Amino acid sequence: MSVAPVRSRIRGVVGESVERPDAVAKVKGEFQYGSDLNREGMLFGATLRSPHPHARILGIDVSGARRMSGVRAVITSAELPTRELFGLMKLDQPVLATGRVRYAGEPVAIVAADTAEEARVAARAIAVRYDVLPPITDAVAALQPGAASLHSKGNVIEDVLVAHGDPDARADVVVEGEYELAMQDQAALGPEAGLAIPRRDGGVELHVATQWLHEDLRQIAPCLGLPESKVRLVLAGVGGAFGAREDVTLQIHACLLALATKRPVRMTYGREESFYGHVHRHPAKLWYAHGATKTGELVFVRATIVLDGGAYASSSPAVVANAACFGAGPYRVPSARIHAVGAYTNNPPTGAMRGFGAVQSCFAYEAQMDKLAAKLEMDPVVLREKNALRNGDRIVTSQPVEGSAPVAEIVRRCADLPLPEMEIPRDPIGLPGGAGNLTFGEGVRRGTGLAAGMKNVCYSHGFDDFSTARVRLMRDERGPLARVHTAAAEVGQGIVAVCVQIARTELGVQRVEIDPPDTTIGSAGSSSASRQTWMTGGAVLAACREVKAELLSRARRTGRSLDDLPALLEEPIDKTVTHRHPDTEPRDVNTQNQGHVAFLFAAHRAVVDVDVDTGLVKVVQVATAQDVGKAINPLAVVGQIEGGIAQGLGLAVMEEVQLAEGKVRNASFTDYLLPTTLDMPTVVVDLIEHPHPDAPYGAKGVGEPPTISSTPAIVAAIRAATGRELNRVPVRPDDIVFGAPYRSGWRIRPGDDPRGAVRA
Repeated sequence: MSVAPVRSRIRGVVGESVERPDAVAKVKGEFQYGSDLNREGMLFGATLRSPHPHARILGIDVSGARRMSGVRAVITSAELPTRELFGLMKLDQPVLATGRVRYAGEPVAIVAADTAEEARVAARAIAVRYDVLPPITDAVAALQPGAASLHSKGNVIEDVLVAHGDPDARADVVVEGEYELAMQDQAALGPEAGLAIPRRDGGVELHVATQWLHEDLRQIAPCLGLPESKVRLVLAGVGGAFGAREDVTLQIHACLLALATKRPVRMTYGREESFYGHVHRHPAKLWYAHGATKTGELVFVRATIVLDGGAYASSSPAVVANAACFGAGPYRVPSARIHAVGAYTNNPPTGAMRGFGAVQSCFAYEAQMDKLAAKLEMDPVVLREKNALRNGDRIVTSQPVEGSAPVAEIVRRCADLPLPEMEIPRDPIGLPGGAGNLTFGEGVRRGTGLAAGMKNVCYSHGFDDFSTARVRLMRDERGPLARVHTAAAEVGQGIVAVCVQIARTELGVQRVEIDPPDTTIGSAGSSSASRQTWMTGGAVLAACREVKAELLSRARRTGRSLDDLPALLEEPIDKTVTHRHPDTEPRDVNTQNQGHVAFLFAAHRAVVDVDVDTGLVKVVQVATAQDVGKAINPLAVVGQIEGGIAQGLGLAVMEEVQLAEGKVRNASFTDYLLPTTLDMPTVVVDLIEHPHPDAPYGAKGVGEPPTISSTPAIVAAIRAATGRELNRVPVRPDDIVFGAPYRSGWRIRPGDDPRGAVRA
């Protein structure tokens, strides 16, 4: 018996562009974000943070704060219920600094008061005596023998070696390069926010804007001295994430204050505090060598990659692994030696950000491919096509590529997309500098560049990656209704709409409602790694199919048609399913294993106008081809691609968290430059639908590839326009005008252990 007669009348199914359920409320300003949460009798929390990147705490005097008007609680490390540490991948971070601070902005004390202003004033009234220590702010220096240890086991967070093929391979042509990427902020418009509500049983309920409710729960409960059963988390409205909300920020603090005062406590960071309060993209230093035959076949890639993990580990171990695993890019490479290390420093902690390690490597290896093409006197597009991965080829971890479009096809389709009008505009608004009218075109040159990139989808290296979904099919006075409950965090990527579309497609029911995500249902994993459509979409799909099987069974037993849903739903059908992807293998000593679920590939071509006299850049167009497997919601897919390109553009030419001896110098959206609508180019998108056999409807996830290769494509275009080396991002105007290439100050032979670096 088929459901087709019912489904044929359903609108908004898989493959159609649909309106997001939260879209209208967000556009009209009616959507409730985490910072909008309110509860009668609510208090407000504030945090005192260290002004020093490295210091011993000699004493804390809270007496002045306790006496202040409206203050209901002041908590330092001395008042914590436990000494448990927390952390995403390593338990290395104290709830409040205990004896020592390791970065400027580390929480030292927290306050709850009747008003937000009273809480802030009281926090400032806490007197802390510090013994200031010299900070370690260079990640390479932190790795050298004799460097002061910032943690008990030293300064190495993670060390990953990829050793593939012949270590002594020789090539006809070799190019080398040294590269750097600055620290980038996720720049989510919604700051960190949450509301903690004490429960009568001594527990707490936390409404919080996060990316992974259950991972937060795992870290929060031990630090409160409570069993997980007494801590319930509910997803609050999330104003963007991009990796910044994977880590615990204010969650434990809000809960501690609520438990101490026995009243609801809301904490919301302002923009400056947000810069200190969440992780950023890892700054990176990279040393690369590429070898090829005279006809352009790659022979080897050797690389040393150093990532600055900042004061605490966060997700650095996985970011380091990604930087290494994808350090040779989407190409066939017979031999590779890629050594990646993450280091503790006294800089702000770094962690997940869109692209997650693959961004750093891609900037370097794509610059190398262009250098190699120039030395071979070969078209850089042709060089990429010649070496591009195909199904069955093995990447440098020895894992074969399966279920993807050939990378050469992706590159060629990107290169063949229509170019913009190639005449440089006469209207100053369309030139570099825009409304500043700094040029009328006399010093403007146009350049075009292309780059390709790759990344994994879902979690890797043996992690037990799963998502749970419950689907309930019922009827009410309006007719059939499907309810979907998962813990998946909607952070702007559109997973709510995807779940609705899958339920409509599978059950043939127009009305689908999504229950609020919380920890009363099993984990959905994080909204990261481009995984929610694959994993939570897969769980919803499996649950819907179990519901549909029960529906078919009822139809057979009663002799009714599936079109007679009301009669078949006298009793609701409720199914809960946990979905897992195929197993992956843990890393071995040389990272030669089946470590990943699948791979994502994209290519970008950028056209830029550069004013060589002022160093200003106007990105005119970015064209992209991306293998998305299946576009569940095509309009949303294009939106994700455009948003990812915006962040790639930002990293290419303007976004940088500027540090001076570990202190953030530009903790505001006035001084931290972000692309606006005036900076965004025309985006041309070619969606390639090459379904993966293990993914729901073949959909692979789309969120990260747009950021990975858009940055190197834009920088390649600037190089083409100027002839400058440009081996650091973001590219600064003086890099273009004066042309001095970046140098790290360290000598490292590509592929060597960075712990043997020598000062240049």
